[in-house]
Amino acid sequence: MKILITGICGFVGSELALSIKQSDPGIAIFGIDNFSRQGAYLNKALLEKSRIKVFPGDIRMASDMEALPKADWVIDAAANPSVLAGVDGHTGPRQLLEHNLLSTVNILEYCRRHEAGFLLLSTSRVYSVKALAAIPVIPTNDAFDLDSSKRFLPGLSREGIDVEFPTNSPISLYGASKLASETISLEYGEAFGFPVWINRCGVLAGAGQFGKPNQGIVSFWINSWLHQKPLKYIGFSGTVYQVRDCLHPQDLASLILMQIFDQSTGRPKTLNLGGGPENRFSLLQLTNWCVAEMGRHEVLPSTEERPYDAPWIVMDNSTVYRHWGWKPTISSQNIFREVLEHAKKHPDWLKVSGAE
Repeated sequence: MKILITGICGFVGSELALSIKQSDPGIAIFGIDNFSRQGAYLNKALLEKSRIKVFPGDIRMASDMEALPKADWVIDAAANPSVLAGVDGHTGPRQLLEHNLLSTVNILEYCRRHEAGFLLLSTSRVYSVKALAAIPVIPTNDAFDLDSSKRFLPGLSREGIDVEFPTNSPISLYGASKLASETISLEYGEAFGFPVWINRCGVLAGAGQFGKPNQGIVSFWINSWLHQKPLKYIGFSGTVYQVRDCLHPQDLASLILMQIFDQSTGRPKTLNLGGGPENRFSLLQLTNWCVAEMGRHEVLPSTEERPYDAPWIVMDNSTVYRHWGWKPTISSQNIFREVLEHAKKHPDWLKVSGAE
């Protein structure tokens, strides 16, 4: 079997490539990357040590996709992953849509020509901004928790957010680009007869992630804390109770292998997955962990509010568990420790990440 990974020199793409190769050395893996992210060449060197071929190219260009060898499956790990993309002044709306939607069409055309299966890594941010903001929460143990005295929207339970949660507009330009990619991917698969899986992932985190305030928050926070860089609390009036769950790409890789080798036709094609309730944490809880591991560091309060922020996003893994018996094996605490050890070995990581 041959697998093509787009965005292979990013954090998730490279981790998936190395994890899949380690799990099944018989799988041939190659990938494409445009090296637009700082630090991408570091991952290229790691991949090539494992005999994983990296082709320079841009998946927004149809000709670059057409030049690639034939694969049996494509994993799309290339995207602008920030919910603020297109509105933050760093990238324009057209650039975002070219990255996250036009590129999907080029990949699907590749799959159609080569009769390859397609696996899209989507996001928890395809869900309605207003519905996410309206999730009923109460502060408990330094974190927001669901307020069970209030009525929950469809798709929300104590297990987390499921695919039935509302996806009506607004969902951000970023979320819209991913939701549109999901729709067109499923239609291509039906029209041309190739398998498609869509995994809506929560926060992915681990050692080697490029850390910035708007993406890679675990890496950014721990690296900044260790090296005494300025930090501030943004959103929810500086209460820092907002909650996310985190998932290690190695756990994601194990599910992807199950999906690729799955021959059944009755399983749902669009799935939510993340760290789940067991791996949820608030920014304040991450801060408390940093204090315990590294000592105190001043974090400035801020009344600044961030567009599209949500108080509580935890992914419901129950459907994935029911169909594949899959659940995360790497805890949030172990992810934090892994990131800290990497930060100690790479004191310039924030610069490499482009955060400085």
